[in-house]
Amino acid sequence: MRRLVPFAALLAASSAFAQDPTMDTGGPVPYDAASYDVKHYGIDLTVDPATRTIAGTTTVTATFVQPNNTLVLDLDTVLAVRGVRVGGQARPFVHARGQLRIALAQTVQPGQTVRAEVDYGGAPRVAARAPWDGGFTWGRTPSGQPWITTTVQGEGADLWFACKDYPSDEADSVDLAITVPEPLVVATNGRLVGTDDVAGAGGTSWRRYRWHVAHSVNNYGLSLNIGPYVTVEQTYTSISGEDVPFQFFVLPEKEADARRQTPEFLRHVRFYEELLGPYPWRRDKLGVAHTPHLGMEHQTIIAYGSTFTPDADGFDWLYHHEYGHEYFGNLLTAWDWRDFWIHEGFDTYMQALYAEKLGGHEAYLRRLRRNSRFSNVIPVAPRDLRTSDQIYQLPGGGGNLDIYYKGAWVLHTLRYTMGDDAFFRAVRRFVYPTPEAAQSRQPGRFVTTDDFIAIVNAEAGRDLTWFFDVYLRQPELPKLVTTTDGGEMRLRWDVPGHLPFPMPVEVQMGGQTRRVEVPAEGAVLPLMRSAMPVDPNGWLLKAN
Repeated sequence: MRRLVPFAALLAASSAFAQDPTMDTGGPVPYDAASYDVKHYGIDLTVDPATRTIAGTTTVTATFVQPNNTLVLDLDTVLAVRGVRVGGQARPFVHARGQLRIALAQTVQPGQTVRAEVDYGGAPRVAARAPWDGGFTWGRTPSGQPWITTTVQGEGADLWFACKDYPSDEADSVDLAITVPEPLVVATNGRLVGTDDVAGAGGTSWRRYRWHVAHSVNNYGLSLNIGPYVTVEQTYTSISGEDVPFQFFVLPEKEADARRQTPEFLRHVRFYEELLGPYPWRRDKLGVAHTPHLGMEHQTIIAYGSTFTPDADGFDWLYHHEYGHEYFGNLLTAWDWRDFWIHEGFDTYMQALYAEKLGGHEAYLRRLRRNSRFSNVIPVAPRDLRTSDQIYQLPGGGGNLDIYYKGAWVLHTLRYTMGDDAFFRAVRRFVYPTPEAAQSRQPGRFVTTDDFIAIVNAEAGRDLTWFFDVYLRQPELPKLVTTTDGGEMRLRWDVPGHLPFPMPVEVQMGGQTRRVEVPAEGAVLPLMRSAMPVDPNGWLLKAN
């Protein structure tokens, strides 16, 4: 019989893969993490506002796809692990540098399932500037009650529960049982399946809220929202014909605002459904939680901390943005951070489309132009793997907003390049490839930029890979060089790396707008007596 390798040796051999949870998530997935597929998380926690601590158990059910005698999870080292059980039996473990390495009794074979229970607790990391920094927010309502939230997009869900913290693995379902002192309410993902009264020390009253998430969900899409909430409720009828509960968990001080704003929120839902297809998470709910921070796209429980008022374009931009992530981020998930523009760029562009619906094409252009300053330092969609920090931060410092705004402009120019019919067919097909996909009980799936390019090429009926090579795969913008000489106007694209870029250009000539093909050697037009504006409708993403 082959002897097991000593557990200390396993730890030493894998130290190169240890991850500090204060940094970021993603990047190349080491063998230990890639060897299993998470099926289910069961998170049972008591959250104590008085001590600002959490304590409880996370149960991870995973099926192995490669042989391994170690289960490796991520869990912030500020949380102390009290014990680990696998299959009900205590197992040795090492918890260091954000990794929890659990020795299994024997090598687990591909196809076998393991159920590990991790008992832990402590004072979790506090978010210094939520939602941009990860951790807990221990706030207070205007009336002095505790108001608690989690935000962990960049730093990872291991700040509050034991998990496999890579975007390429999502649990198929999740159960959350969160106990808090009365009269606090827990608003989290999925559907509420029950509550239990729990006796606390000294005769205090606590309550456990049990929620079930029926769909797959990305780790950072799970969140806790705790406060003295009241609930504004309504039934929304999806274009699928199904009734979906809408629940807005709001502080009592803002209940009237929430009731006033709910019809607008549901108009946003209808806009997305009519444009892209039915709301994905109809088995769970349409949820909103009033939060002490600005917002976040937590699946079925959008964090909303804005002003309950419309912006300059006549709609509540924050809810519209966070709700859009139910499609771009939660339904379609980038399995590596290199493609995160699919979450942010598409979602930002949807707001321009909504502005167009409300105010016409000028409102659409105005929305885009408001966000037209780009860094052009790193590619919007690099080809190699990235961590969350590498895609959200620029090498010289500062946040990378290009995945939002430049990504939206790429889609704007793509719409011009393809034409409306083909463009919107491509976007709808990206979201739901088939009618059956829109009716799936597990609609979520992983996507890449290459997936979108393939759909675009199919719907356009021609190869537009050159478009994405210039706009997404390298950082610099193409420059349109316009010169006049000897009664002629010359148009030429100056493209980084001399990449192919046969982008047609609109030119206004004699009161009419003409679409001019610009080959590699350039195009020549006769000069007219009247002005000849180039790109008069502002379709082209180009260097100034």
